[in-house]
Amino acid sequence: MFRVGFLVNPFAGMGGAVGLKGTDDRIDEAIRRGAVPRAQERAMVALSLLRGSDIHFLTCSGAMGENALTLSGISQYSVVYRGAAISTAEDTRNACREFVKQGIDIILFCGGDGTARDVFDQAGRTVPMLGIPAGVKMYSGVFGVNPAAVAEVLKRMPEVPLRDAEVMDVDEEAYRRGELKTRLYGYACTPYLPEMVSGSKQVYEEQDEERAKEEIARFIGEVMTGTPGTLTILGPGTTTGRIAGFFGIEKTLLGFDAIHEGKVIARDLDEKGILALIGDAGEVRLVISPIGAQGFIIGHGTQVISPAVIRKIGIRNIIVVASPYKLSQTPTLFVDTGDPGLDREFPDVIPVISGYRIAQRKRIAHTRT
Repeated sequence: MFRVGFLVNPFAGMGGAVGLKGTDDRIDEAIRRGAVPRAQERAMVALSLLRGSDIHFLTCSGAMGENALTLSGISQYSVVYRGAAISTAEDTRNACREFVKQGIDIILFCGGDGTARDVFDQAGRTVPMLGIPAGVKMYSGVFGVNPAAVAEVLKRMPEVPLRDAEVMDVDEEAYRRGELKTRLYGYACTPYLPEMVSGSKQVYEEQDEERAKEEIARFIGEVMTGTPGTLTILGPGTTTGRIAGFFGIEKTLLGFDAIHEGKVIARDLDEKGILALIGDAGEVRLVISPIGAQGFIIGHGTQVISPAVIRKIGIRNIIVVASPYKLSQTPTLFVDTGDPGLDREFPDVIPVISGYRIAQRKRIAHTRT
């Protein structure tokens, strides 16, 4: 029987929808802003697809794993670690230390980059690890593209090949200031199936990249100018930053800003702020670019763009932009809205604006369940 060490970071991703860009040491603030836990719900999507599998889970008490397994209808599990009522990073490390001691085959965790680092601290390269994506920051290459993909990988274990995957350390305080500072924390051992497990995000700063961004900005800027009255939400990244620059606006690098009639009307919006704006607007567009080479246009750090936001804006009003070089490194795009039904409503192929009046058709990989 395949043995899986399983844990949930109950607070992972709570800061995303309320615009905190992370919850490291900010749980109280996230709750004050109205954030609600989502990690257990994400974990249960994967677990529900594993009912009846030949897997025995070793897990933590309560919200760190036991609750998700019970609610998913899985009975083949043992609680091997009992953490604090309000779990901490130390609980994650202690639990993983116990998993390794118990001789598990893989550690399955639900969280973001912070959780990945804590798991890696104990697993190292000795025990494979795989993450159910639930955090605000997911720059590491140890996550499945969505919970359903994680379940598919586990169903095929142990035949799935293993690879080295980067575990990234993101400076969260700098991230909140709009600065992206990352460093390589280590190389984990991770099961890999194409279009099931994502790579690490990358940042491009090449001369041709800058020229391409200018061309994209000129085209999208002209489109926005030619459709007066339309509210445009610009997503994070330097490409969308160039679009704001077309209007002489300095954009929030890692946030969502709203532009109307060539002027910025709101910066670094959270989910509630976007819903309030688009509720009062007529036509609304969302312009977004995949960050790095992971290929996610929605998901893995864009909790602000919730299913409710997407439904109000409409999938047809989402414009994806990316430079030709970035697209050459991103053969497939991914969507993980948090609502599998909504994910399936996205088309199989979309145009991606890659220059002035130039678009490439790119495939969106859909995980079938």
